[in-house]
Amino acid sequence: MNHSSIAVNPHATQPTSLMALGKSLWRNRQLIVQMTKREVVGRYKGSIMGLAWSFFNPVFMLVVYTFVFSEIFKSRWGGVGGDDSKTQFAVVLFVGMIVLSLFSEVVNRAPGLILSNANYVKKVVFPLEILVVIAMGVALFHSLISLGVLLAAFMLFNGYLHWTAIFTPLVLLPLVIVTLGISWVLASLGVFLRDVGQTIGIITTVLMFLSPVFYPVTAVPEKFRPFIMANPLTFIIEQAREVLIWGHLPNWTGLGIYIIAATVTAWAGYALFQKTRKGFADVL
Repeated sequence: MNHSSIAVNPHATQPTSLMALGKSLWRNRQLIVQMTKREVVGRYKGSIMGLAWSFFNPVFMLVVYTFVFSEIFKSRWGGVGGDDSKTQFAVVLFVGMIVLSLFSEVVNRAPGLILSNANYVKKVVFPLEILVVIAMGVALFHSLISLGVLLAAFMLFNGYLHWTAIFTPLVLLPLVIVTLGISWVLASLGVFLRDVGQTIGIITTVLMFLSPVFYPVTAVPEKFRPFIMANPLTFIIEQAREVLIWGHLPNWTGLGIYIIAATVTAWAGYALFQKTRKGFADVL
């Protein structure tokens, strides 16, 4: 990070093109990896178990889900996939939670990203746009651990894994792109409107119940189904279950359309962030 001590005009106009974004991410790739690593390790610093917590959290959650939904609620998923054992419900639900957590962790942090890194805004040449990417890196690390726990549990319960699980990264890619776009908007708004952080917390909680995490889309009455389908998380959760739990191929057309829409959203979010960035130093 030796390049970060040069003085710079914080009010300079910043590039907003997709190419500029790509160049910035490539140029700062080592910095992104270093800072993501530092943040992951820093989060568990001082705790006796350290990084092991990132593994035990999802294990604990899965055990709780399995117990609560299979023993207390006696829930069954129904409909798809044939096998409808007690443990199946917990695994299906866990897929939804992994997708939701990936999205929520990043967007909940986004409004405070610039505020908590004010020293980068004022004193130094620092690619502020990568702060959102670093937050995404940390969330992806936790999702990867949770995914490992999920696959181990699925293997334990069923004795096999679906080969279609290899498509999981492709299914999550559009969500990663659209989340980055939304987070750039929130990171920018969070500087000027301090209430954004509180509002997003409420919205992500509402999204949890309006996403098919605890129930299949088929359980939603027809008249409300368009609202559930309009939720950006619904398609990804459903597709993640298709490849991980039911062993089906993803909906390529849907994923293609989603990636295009996600890229446009990410570009718009990045452009807004770059345009409003010159005002950050005045507010902080």
